[in-house]
Amino acid sequence: MKLFERLLGRETRVGIFVDGPNVFRPEFDVDLDELRALARGEGTVALSRVYVDANAGSALIQAAEARGFGVVTTSGDVDVKLAVEAVEATVDGQIDTVIVVSRDTDFKPVLETAAKRGLRTVAVAPGTHGRSDALRNAAHHEITLE
Repeated sequence: MKLFERLLGRETRVGIFVDGPNVFRPEFDVDLDELRALARGEGTVALSRVYVDANAGSALIQAAEARGFGVVTTSGDVDVKLAVEAVEATVDGQIDTVIVVSRDTDFKPVLETAAKRGLRTVAVAPGTHGRSDALRNAAHHEITLE
């Protein structure tokens, strides 16, 4: 069905899921505006989420919200919440492209599940030394932020 809709010219709906603790680190200079532009380059942004733990600073939360990201705060590890919500969006047909911004190989099954359902998958690494080969290999397209 998704391929048929794309052939009819409907705009591609994009979901971007950002692993905050693994991406917003001092060694990476990740720009929220760049992530938003990257998602827009794939189509219409239907879902944009930044996942953070309870230790996230208010400046990061405010910056993400100001740029149109929904911020999801968890009491523990963000991996499970991000993975569940990304797969739900995939299975529920909310998006046509899933973008995972992380360096964590735990998200490989998210990309594989989306690909099996006919979605385009994009793995975004926060920097050259933050790349996950497993994510790169599981995705249709990979981007490394410089």
